[in-house]
Amino acid sequence: MRLHQLKIEFVPEHDRLMMRISTDNGAEVSLWLTRRCVKRLWPLLMEMAQATPAIATQPNPEARKALLGFQHEKAVRQADFSKPYEEAPRERPLGSNPLLVTRIQPRRDQQGRHVLGLLPTVGQGVHITLDENLLHGLVKLIQNAVTRAEWDLELKVPVGMVPVVPEEGGRPTIN
Repeated sequence: MRLHQLKIEFVPEHDRLMMRISTDNGAEVSLWLTRRCVKRLWPLLMEMAQATPAIATQPNPEARKALLGFQHEKAVRQADFSKPYEEAPRERPLGSNPLLVTRIQPRRDQQGRHVLGLLPTVGQGVHITLDENLLHGLVKLIQNAVTRAEWDLELKVPVGMVPVVPEEGGRPTIN
């Protein structure tokens, strides 16, 4: 099954982020991300973003930061964050209550793609395969939700030096 849409929002009553993931076959999984979880997740996401060959092969640390900033800006500009999450009845294979993420397992699949495991203390969780655009989209969604949560976390991505012009031919979505 493939990821269809991803939504992250702050839920004040629980002081947590709710991550909702829907798939192309009509399933949905909901996850709770606590402040502590996000603090542990952020460095892993930055490591994944910096592990792309174009960045990792740069000998100069400043060049790596600038290139990461360029790639992030480009991916965010190409993404369509305006499309609302589709509220529809869906199958919930891991239950109707959100899973509390207490374990994070980053790895690579056989093709070398990043896979992010978001797991509860006991039981089954979610494994998301992240291409570069989805990774940067996830980073942006987390940044936005943490800003709304007012958790006083600094989740920064290095900024590129030159503005990136979006490619022609449409804007892919984080769906």
